[in-house]
Amino acid sequence: MENKVFTHNGNSELGTEKISRLMFRLSVPSILAYLINVLYNIIDRIYIGHITEGGTNSALALTGLGICLPIIQLVSAFSAFAGTGGAPLAAIELGKSELDENAKKTAQRILGNATFLLVLFSIILTSFFLVFKLPVLTFFGASENTLPYADSYISIYLMGTLFVQFSIGLNPFITCQGHAKTAMISILIGAVLNIILDPIFIFLFGMGVKGAALATIISQGISAIWIVSFLASKKSSIRLNFSILKPDFNIIKNISSLGLSPFIMQATESAIFVVFNSGLKRYGGDLYVGAMTIMQSVMQIIFIPVAGFANGVQPIISYNFGAKKSDRVKEVIRKMLMVSAVMTISLVLCATVFPEIFSKLFTSNPEILSIEKRLLPVYIAGMWIMWIQNSAQTTFVGIGNAKVSIFIACLRKIVLLIPLAIILPVFFGVEGIFYAEPIATTCSALTSAVLLFMQMQKL
Repeated sequence: MENKVFTHNGNSELGTEKISRLMFRLSVPSILAYLINVLYNIIDRIYIGHITEGGTNSALALTGLGICLPIIQLVSAFSAFAGTGGAPLAAIELGKSELDENAKKTAQRILGNATFLLVLFSIILTSFFLVFKLPVLTFFGASENTLPYADSYISIYLMGTLFVQFSIGLNPFITCQGHAKTAMISILIGAVLNIILDPIFIFLFGMGVKGAALATIISQGISAIWIVSFLASKKSSIRLNFSILKPDFNIIKNISSLGLSPFIMQATESAIFVVFNSGLKRYGGDLYVGAMTIMQSVMQIIFIPVAGFANGVQPIISYNFGAKKSDRVKEVIRKMLMVSAVMTISLVLCATVFPEIFSKLFTSNPEILSIEKRLLPVYIAGMWIMWIQNSAQTTFVGIGNAKVSIFIACLRKIVLLIPLAIILPVFFGVEGIFYAEPIATTCSALTSAVLLFMQMQKL
C-alpha cells in the first residue's frame, strides 16, 4: 500500500508521528530511489567500459562518455532548479495548511510553475546543445579519438531532455507529500528498464554507445509518464493540470531563490568536469580522463545513499518548520547528522580499502586500474566528513534559507575546488587534480558545520 502521510482532515503525520519511525519510513524509499536513479548513467558506464565488439575501443568509449557528463549534469541541474527549488516550498505550504486553508492551493500553484519551468528549460537546452554540440564537446576535453564516441552518445541523449526534466524535476513533488514509495517506484520503473535495454541495444543490436543513450531516454520517458500520471491523479494531494501551468512570476521568483542552491551544486559539477577533463587531458592524457570518470562514479556510489536519506528527511524539516514546530525540526537535524555520518564513513572505508573492486566494475584495462588503485583513495579522502555539508545543505534548503544554502553550494566548488584543480597541477602534475577534491571538501564541510550549529541555536 502507498506510504501516505496526509490524513483526511488535512493534518499530516509529518507533524505528529515519532521522528525516528517517520525518518525510516520516508528515507528508505528515498535512498532506494536515489540509488536506482544513479544507475542510469553508471550502468551505461559499466556496459560501455566492457564493449569488445565492432572495433570499439572500450577505454576511449568510456572516456567519450565522461566527456558528455558536463552536459548531462547541466540538464539535471536545471531539473533540480525547478524541482528541488519548488518541492520544499510546496511542503512548507502543506505544513501551513494546518492553520491556513488557502496554503494547499498555493502549493498546487508552485507545482504548476515548476512544471512550466521544466518545459521551458527543455526547449532551451535541447536547442542549444544540438546546435553547438561539437564545439562544446571539444571545449569539454574531447580529443580526436574520443569525440566520435561523445558525439554519438549525446546526440541521442538530448532527444530525451524533456523526459529527464520531468522524471528528475517532478519527482520531488511526490516525495514532499510523503509518498516516498511512489517516488521510489517512479525511478525504479525507468532504471530497471534501462538495465534491461542497455545490453539489448549495445550488444545484441550492435549499437554501442548509441544504444546506451537510446536505452536511457526510453527509460526516462516511461518514468516521466508514470510521474505525470500520478501527479495528475486523485492520489496526489497537489494536482497537476493545465489550469495551473500559467506562470506566476512571484512564485517563479521564490522557486528561483531556493532552487538556485541545488542548481549551483549540480551546475558547478559540470564546470568541474570541464576543468578536470581539460587538466587531465593536458597533464595525463585520455586514460586519466577515463580514470576520473570511474572515480566520479565511485564518489556517486558513496554520496547517493546519504543524499537519498537527506532527501527523504527534508520534507519532515520543511513541514514542521512551516507548522512552527521547532523542537521537531531540531530533533530531525540531530538524527540526520548521526545516520549520515555512519553511512558515509562505512562506504568511504570500503572504497578506500578495496579500490580495485569498485574499479573493475567499470573496466578491465590494466593501465586505468593502476591509476585507480593509486589515486582513488586520495580522491575520496575528503568524503570522510562530507556528510556534515550534505546535512547542512539539506537543512537550509528545507527551511527555505536560500542565502546560506547558496553560499555552501558555492564554497566547495567555485571558491575552492575549481581554483585548486587549476593551480595544484602546476606544482604536482596530473596528481594535483586529484588532491584538489579532498582539500576543498574538508574545508567546506568544516565551514558548513559552523553554519549549521549557528542555525540550530536560532531554532
